[in-house]
Formats: sequence, C-alpha cells, structure tokens
Amino acid sequence: MAARLYLGRCPLFPLSLSSPSPSPKSLTLALPRPLPPIHLRFHLVLRRPRRLPFRFTAAFVPSSAADGPADHELPLKDVEASAVIDQQRQNQGSQLRKRVIFGLGIGLGAGGVVVAGGWVFTVAVAAAVFAAAREYFGLVRSRGIAAGMTPPPRYLSRVCSVICALMPVLTLYFGHMDVSVTSSAFVVAMALILQRGNPRFAQLSSAVFGLFYCGYLSCFWVKLRCGLSAPALNTNIGRSTLSEIGNVWPVLLGGQAHWTVGLVATLISISSIIAADTFAFLGGRAFGRTPLTNISPKKTLEGALAGLSGCIVIAVLLSKILCWPTSLISASAFGILNFTGSLFGDLVESMIKRDAGVKDSGSLIPGHVSDAYPGWI
Repeated sequence: MAARLYLGRCPLFPLSLSSPSPSPKSLTLALPRPLPPIHLRFHLVLRRPRRLPFRFTAAFVPSSAADGPADHELPLKDVEASAVIDQQRQNQGSQLRKRVIFGLGIGLGAGGVVVAGGWVFTVAVAAAVFAAAREYFGLVRSRGIAAGMTPPPRYLSRVCSVICALMPVLTLYFGHMDVSVTSSAFVVAMALILQRGNPRFAQLSSAVFGLFYCGYLSCFWVKLRCGLSAPALNTNIGRSTLSEIGNVWPVLLGGQAHWTVGLVATLISISSIIAADTFAFLGGRAFGRTPLTNISPKKTLEGALAGLSGCIVIAVLLSKILCWPTSLISASAFGILNFTGSLFGDLVESMIKRDAGVKDSGSLIPGHVSDAYPGWI
C-alpha cells in the first residue's frame, strides 16, 4: 500500500506516526500547531514482506508554490530506492535460509546415493545430466546466443540431451568413456549434415560442446565412484558402532559391503566442493572487494580465497576421519584440485549465461541459483 498526503504551507517539523489499532491501515498523524506556509509533499509507503512485520517509509519533499495536487503522481526516487534496497536485503536472507534447508536435504539424499554406488548412483547422475543438458541447449537457443549464431535444431537438442544422459550408464556398463563420446559426436554430425537447409558449423560446435560439457565430463563421477573399487584398507568407519549400517546399506541398494577408495574419494570431493561454495559465499559477502574476473563481476578474489581455504580444510579433516589420503600434502592437493575444477566449471557456466543474457540458468533447487548473491555467486 502506498499513500500520499498533502499538507498546508508549513516548514519542516518532526512527525510522529502511530497506529492506535491493530489494523495496519489505521494511521494517526500528530502534527504541531500551524506554522508559516511552505508547500510540502508527504510520501508514505507501507510494505509487508512475506512473514515479516509491516515496514513504514516516509519522507517530506518541499516543492514550489506552483506545484499542487496535479503533480502527485511524481515518484519519489529516494524513498522508493530505500524501499527496494530493504526488499533486496530481505530477499537475500530468504534465499540464504532456502539455501541451507534445501542444501541439507539434498546433502542427506545425495549421501545415501553416493554410499549405495553402482546403478543407484549412475541413474542419479544420469538424471542430473539430463536436466543439465536440457538447460544448456535451452541457453544455446536463447536470444542472446542465437542472435550471433545458428543454434542446432530443436529435435537435435533433445537427442543430444538423451545421449548425454546415456553416457554415464554406458560408462558403467563398458568401463570406459571413449566409445560413447566418439559415437555420439559421429551421430550428431551425420544428423546435421543430412538435415534440410544449409547446415552451419556453429550448430555442430555448440552440439558437440554440449555432449562434452554435460555428458562426457559427468562420466568422471561414475568412473571415480564405481571404477575405484579397491577396498579402503585404512578406513576405520566399518569398525565403529555404525558398522552394521555402513555395511548393509550399500548391499541392499546393489553396492559393495566394504568401503572403497572410490566411495571415500567421492565423499571428500562432494563435501569439499560444497564447503568451497559456502565459504566463498560467506567470505565474499563479508570481505569481497576485488573482482575476480569480468565474466562474473559478482565473484571476488576474497571470496575465491575463502572458498579455497574452506575446501582444503574440509578435505584435510575428512582425510583424517576416513584415513584417505594418508598424507597431509596429498589431502591438501586433493582439496586444491577439487576447488580448481569447481571454480572454472562455475566460470564456464557464467560465461554461457552471460552470452545468453540470463541471470539464472535454472530454478530446480530453491535458493541455489547462480549469480544471486553479491560477493561470490
């Protein structure tokens, strides 16, 4: 609700605003005795953000005698700007709460999938890859990118999304990734050459890059989790009180009955990447001053250093708990490797979104959208 009240000619004076009744629409203005005339325009904004109490924003703006009720529609930029800033701060707080809640829920669910391994883990990766491929080809067909190139046909984008989802499954079945990538690229090239009209190289390059970026790179998660099946001999979790759960749970879902190097490495990788993102957000929000790159202006060097520190700390702590890697240098190097991959992967996504002219590539997970927070993301 927004209201404007015109007063008689009087100088600036203190204003007390009270609400005698519980209704937020019932307002009382306590004015002093009449004073020499000065024409003022009074602007009152009453807002109620979701699940928060009402907030009042008010201002007196002097105007010339010729101004009257005819210009009451003129906006007060200062008042409205302050209201917008307050709303942005409240939205950031709401996004942070959503980020924490959904992050915990997804973390618990993903932890069970990672521990299960095998086909359960592979199918989950394939579903995530399919969603990512659809978003990628949607960005390629957006106005920002399509204005400077010819995007691949819609049917080919759908076929490539399905091929990307099949790559992790083929990786688990064959044990390697070379056959799926080369075969997929050959099929895409034939489809583009045989289509009606004039095939363009931009169509081929964007489609093949989508196969590589969404499908091929994701297969490394399957190779890491399911390919490194050697037992983690130094891991002592199986000897603790949770030994029954730790051994029976993977077997029920098709996994192995012992902790493997792939399982330990996957858990440390996912945890350190989440820590890097969280520490980078908090560090960038608190200390972010120096822009990291022009690709994503909201990312800062301070946030990147905080994310690197958090990633190394979590990797070292989990290596002590899971007893892999056995040395401090190896654990630190593993954390640096995870942070480097996550950082440059995020920058590649930011570059694609910037060319596409969009802010967020997807909203599947509430609170987890890129470029939504100052300082880092």
